[in-house]
Amino acid sequence: MAKKTTTQKSAALYKRILLKLSGEALMGDQSYGIDSKILSRVAGEIKQITDLGVQVGIVVGGGNIFRGKGLADAGMDRVTGDHMGMLATVMNCLAMQDAIERTGASCRVMSALSIHQVCEDYVRRRAIRHLEKGRVVIFGAGTGNPFFTTDSAGSLRAIEIEADVLIKATKVDGVYDSDPKKNPKAKKFTTLSYDDVLQKELGVMDATAIVLCKEQNMPLRIFNLNNEGDLSKVVLDKSIGTSVVPGGKK
Repeated sequence: MAKKTTTQKSAALYKRILLKLSGEALMGDQSYGIDSKILSRVAGEIKQITDLGVQVGIVVGGGNIFRGKGLADAGMDRVTGDHMGMLATVMNCLAMQDAIERTGASCRVMSALSIHQVCEDYVRRRAIRHLEKGRVVIFGAGTGNPFFTTDSAGSLRAIEIEADVLIKATKVDGVYDSDPKKNPKAKKFTTLSYDDVLQKELGVMDATAIVLCKEQNMPLRIFNLNNEGDLSKVVLDKSIGTSVVPGGKK
C-alpha cells in the first residue's frame, strides 16, 4: 500500500497549485448560496489532491452571495459594493474550510481584510509555511482592494506563493472559440498562449489576471468543475481541460 501511495505522489504533475473557484460554482443548481453537496464533493476532491502530496492554495469568489460590480451597477458606491463582495468571499472560504476539515485534511483561511475573530490575516511567508506543512490554504477577500476581481486575486496569489500552475474551475471542459452551449460546432483549444486569450477575447479570466500570468510566466489550466472527478485528475492528466502557456499553440 505504501508503495502505491509513493507512485501516486510521483505521478502528480505539480508540487504546488492555486485553485481558483467561482462563488457560482458552489451554488450547484441553486439560484443563491451554497449547495452542500457540491461543497462536500469539491472538498473531497481537494483532499484527494493533498493525498497525492500536492500543496493546495485556493481563491474563492463571492458571486453566489454578493458581486460588487453588480451592486455598483444598481447604484451603490463601487468601493462599498466591492467591500461587500470581499466579505462574501470570506463566507465562502469559511464554508469551504469546514468542508475540507470534515474530510480529515488540515486547512487555514487567510484574508486580505483583517477579521481576526474568524480567520488569519494574509501574510505571504506564513501562507507558504502552511502549504509546506501540508495544510490547504484558502485566500479570502480577493486582493483586499476594490476594482479588482477574484480572478486577479487568483493570479496574484498563485504568483506570490510560487505555485507551479493556476487552475481555473469553470462550467465547461476547457476554452472554446465560441460558446459550446450555443454553437455545437465550437472548437475546443487544447493549448493557447496568453496573447491568444487576450487578442481573441476568449473570456478565460479578466484581462488583468491574464496579463499578470503572462508577465510572470504563470501557467494556467482551465477545466470543468461539474465533471465529477476532474478536479482530482487535473493534477495527474495534462489532457484534461485547456492549458494557457507561453507560446501556446492555437
